[in-house]
Amino acid sequence: MGRPPPLLPLCASVSLLGGLTFGYELAVISGALLPLQLDFGLSCLEQEFLVGSLLLGALLASLVGGFLIDCYGRKQAILGSNLVLLAGSLTLGLAGSLTWLVLGRSVVGFAISLSSMACCIYVSELVGPRQRGVLVSLYEAGITVGILLSYALNYALAGTPWGWRHMFGWATAPALLQSLSLLFLPAGADETAAHRDLIPLQGGEAPKLGLGRPRYSFLDLFRARDNMRGRTTVGLGLVLFQQLTGQPNVLCYASTIFSSVGFHRGSSAVLASVGLGAVKVAATLTAMGLVDRAGRRALLLAGCAFMALSVSGIGLVSFAVPMDSGPSCLAMPNATGQMGLPGDSGLLRDSSLPPMPRTNEDQREPILSTVKKTKTNSRSGDPSAPPQSALSSALPGPPLPAQGHALLRWTALLCLMVFVSAFSFGFGPVTWLVLSEIYPVEIRGRAFAFCNSFNWAANLFISLSFLDLIGTIGLSWTFLLYGLTAVLGLGFIYLFVPETKGQSLAEIDQQFQKRRFALSFGHRQNSTGIQYSRIEVSAAS
Repeated sequence: MGRPPPLLPLCASVSLLGGLTFGYELAVISGALLPLQLDFGLSCLEQEFLVGSLLLGALLASLVGGFLIDCYGRKQAILGSNLVLLAGSLTLGLAGSLTWLVLGRSVVGFAISLSSMACCIYVSELVGPRQRGVLVSLYEAGITVGILLSYALNYALAGTPWGWRHMFGWATAPALLQSLSLLFLPAGADETAAHRDLIPLQGGEAPKLGLGRPRYSFLDLFRARDNMRGRTTVGLGLVLFQQLTGQPNVLCYASTIFSSVGFHRGSSAVLASVGLGAVKVAATLTAMGLVDRAGRRALLLAGCAFMALSVSGIGLVSFAVPMDSGPSCLAMPNATGQMGLPGDSGLLRDSSLPPMPRTNEDQREPILSTVKKTKTNSRSGDPSAPPQSALSSALPGPPLPAQGHALLRWTALLCLMVFVSAFSFGFGPVTWLVLSEIYPVEIRGRAFAFCNSFNWAANLFISLSFLDLIGTIGLSWTFLLYGLTAVLGLGFIYLFVPETKGQSLAEIDQQFQKRRFALSFGHRQNSTGIQYSRIEVSAAS
């Protein structure tokens, strides 16, 4: 007979290792980009294309992955994605040209996007209400650990000949371990043969089976049937506000912000980025401990409120202390003789603007947005001037006393720490947890993938619009605009997002069916959330 002790740790390992692979693949390019630029002589446009190829693969997976997950099952989708990841990593490790590098990164992007969707759904369906929040949130913790692990490996392999090949190859280790864990777990909650294994994990509650199970088409996501339109409103709202609050830019440009307010040495900015990663780990672990106690809704509301305050604080600080908008890859050739720390995309060590590696699961490298900026700089200044002079030019303004600069510097640091923490115990883990809970099992894969495609698209839009936005309204007003968006997100969560803690997936589905419009969730909730009624679920024989 199956017992919870051996099975629950396996579920935890699947979630943690899946997130670790995702985070590692996202961040490893930060350390590999400089040696790749040196070995292949990549231009700014070629670097942008290489980094962006992972996003293209991930977006493709979000468009078709849902159908694969629903048709072939969650476990098979994860195993298949790990096989694809192995092929992509092998392609990258053996690549001899930019074409093969782009192909490899696209394949890897497809694999990690498909795996991320299937993994969250798979774990949420296997475990009961009391463990679901912790185990699904463990995926987010794995992402952060993977990012920090990539920093460490990038640093260790920075001086190794062809070290970037090893950087890409090590991503297969957690994927192989995850596949090994999956071999000892049941195929999924919707297969009759696995029910005896699932019942112990779900606290004696088996999923409902039978010939009367409803069937859903993709278009049902936009119809009133079973309040599917309301569920889609909740899902899309969460992923869009997650991105529209500006977190891709705030995180990717964190070291730039530090540099602009006074942290002028590259090592300080890199240490700041690692510090933010450590804060993110701590906040994610805090969320794991609270998500099944305080609830999903409470964490989202608190996280969004603190994000609004902190990003607005960054905007106010930048009014007093001029800040540049981001790194430039034009400076990369100047660093040919100076191998930097991981995350150093090639700016000189005394540059005031070292870029920061990605610190979130859905971010691209800041290099993606730099081509437009470098073109602008080349038009507005002397073409023969060094790129750093264009980058380090600050907005005119009265100089502040040294004490005032120091105070503002630490205020910016505090605001960034609060922002990272707020995202990591709010939108970061809870968005994907809620998405894995609110849809019926028959369409959960397609619905999750549909929302995930908007997440990638919104991330692309926010990242690409950042430099144009600050060129139009200025950096300070850009961050204040993100703060206003976070306030709107706070209102959306209060009005639309239900509390799902402590409820089985069948109960959550039943409660959504009873509500014709999602707005009804927000008005009658007290601080303890919605009071659900227990429903009977027939167990399979």
